[in-house]
Amino acid sequence: MPSTHTLGSITVTALLDGTGPFFQPRAAAFDGATEAQWREADRRDPDAVGPDGGWMLPFRAFALRRGDGPVTLVDAGIGPADALAAGWAPVPGRLPDELAAAGIDPADVRTVVLTHLHSDHVGWAGPLFGNADHLVQRAELAALELFHPELPARLLGPLRADGRLRVVDGDTDLTPGVRVLSTPGHTPGHQSVLVEQGDDRLLVTGDLLVHAIQLIDPALPYAHEENPPEARRTRERILRTLSPSSWPPPPDRPFTPTPTCTPPDPVDHEVGGIFDLRNCR
Repeated sequence: MPSTHTLGSITVTALLDGTGPFFQPRAAAFDGATEAQWREADRRDPDAVGPDGGWMLPFRAFALRRGDGPVTLVDAGIGPADALAAGWAPVPGRLPDELAAAGIDPADVRTVVLTHLHSDHVGWAGPLFGNADHLVQRAELAALELFHPELPARLLGPLRADGRLRVVDGDTDLTPGVRVLSTPGHTPGHQSVLVEQGDDRLLVTGDLLVHAIQLIDPALPYAHEENPPEARRTRERILRTLSPSSWPPPPDRPFTPTPTCTPPDPVDHEVGGIFDLRNCR
């Protein structure tokens, strides 16, 4: 059964599409990380360490739902066997089975927020969610040369033809308590999703944060960021402005808290795509 976390009347469900080894040594992905930083990152997130000491990467999507209402899905995983990510990710993914286990009918998904257009985030987008608008930042669409060459023909073109491609500029309110935040750097139009209910806050980060080592040192560049200086500024801004200063005992993964957020101080967070911000002031 997929893990869930509730904020007021909104339930956030973590859906695991697959898990597999990253395609390059992790030291190459985070050039400049020290041995001490790796030891601390491994202590905080032991599941990210593969049998050979490499990086085991979970590919997740997140479903947001108020009661029995329509569903907002954040990201669409790695996809089926013939997905765009097939050249490097552990396809086929299992997102349809995860949705079924969570009691979510794909027909009830009315919005798919694509945090960005890398192939491991768009795999099941399109036909599986035939009733859903797919939300992308305009800045992302202006940089299609950065992404898989088949992306326009296989996904964006059909969505546009069906009137299901929703283009936004910057921060955007989706539903009461759910807001898209512009978080550029990893890609030009990267976006994250903030859920707020009273004093509770939770941020679905996308690839704003991809490994616990970026919380030990948010200034560490990731090799696959299109604009590392901008990604660093965005990470530090989010950690500074949204994280709480105190936190009760941590909930089950992948919903993990951050008790402090003043970069470059360490923060207690397991990166799994979701960043819990309850009791934020």
